[in-house]
Amino acid sequence: MTEKYDSEVVNTARDYYNSSDADNFYYHVWGGEDLHVGLYESDDEPILDASRRIVAHIGDLIGGDKAGQTFLDLGSGYGGTDRYMHQTLGLKVTGLNLSEVENERNRQFNRDLGLEDKIDVYDGNFEELPFEHDSFDIVFSQDSFLHSGNREKIIEEVARVLKPGGLFIFTDPMMADDCPEGVLKPILDRLHLDTLGSPAFYRDACKRNGMSEIGFEDHSPQLPRHYGRVLEETQRREQELVERDLVSQAYIDRMKTGLQNWVNGGNNGYLTWGIFRFQKD
Repeated sequence: MTEKYDSEVVNTARDYYNSSDADNFYYHVWGGEDLHVGLYESDDEPILDASRRIVAHIGDLIGGDKAGQTFLDLGSGYGGTDRYMHQTLGLKVTGLNLSEVENERNRQFNRDLGLEDKIDVYDGNFEELPFEHDSFDIVFSQDSFLHSGNREKIIEEVARVLKPGGLFIFTDPMMADDCPEGVLKPILDRLHLDTLGSPAFYRDACKRNGMSEIGFEDHSPQLPRHYGRVLEETQRREQELVERDLVSQAYIDRMKTGLQNWVNGGNNGYLTWGIFRFQKD
């Protein structure tokens, strides 16, 4: 785990997600094998249930029997979505993720289920994809692009590896198109970023790279609801996590502050979240 990337933002994200504090927090608190925003039906719904619901919904949007089609997940985390897509839709799945620690958990999940030869897991950076042109029928990502300082490059890479007529489907926490300048500084500083993406940015970048919009499902209220649920769960389990020496108190204190910043940004209308779908021309 010594490889460094050209982007300091990428290296910062990699080091963060490789830390024992982050790995244990996301594994024990966030949602088990899912590391993304969920679709909630109530404010007190378990995080895991909401996380599974968004995965199933995205599967429905992809639709039908896709047996043998190639599926690339950018920022695959612990691989929960990838296992669902293989087992439910018959997709031939490749996951690429920055954190080697998360990737090893992912590979162990796959081994436990006998899927190690069905799902490929790559260590890598989605600004520099190690795949040939026109390799995948579907390129997918859940809540990962925000960690990049060069999202334009990500969209270029997606368009490069996606087959003509292929589907690009993703979610990402975004700043609203009309977000006032400066109000997201607490969120951005914690992520070591200058900006978040926005719906307008992704629409323009995809158009410039030969991908036409199919649709956008706006689920923005789910973003503060999700971060609020994670904050509640963190507070509920704080003592246990520290006493079991899983997560440091300093990390939990920073996490609680960061989660509240996301809740505030979402409730104030400064953030947007939903499901984008584009098709390569």
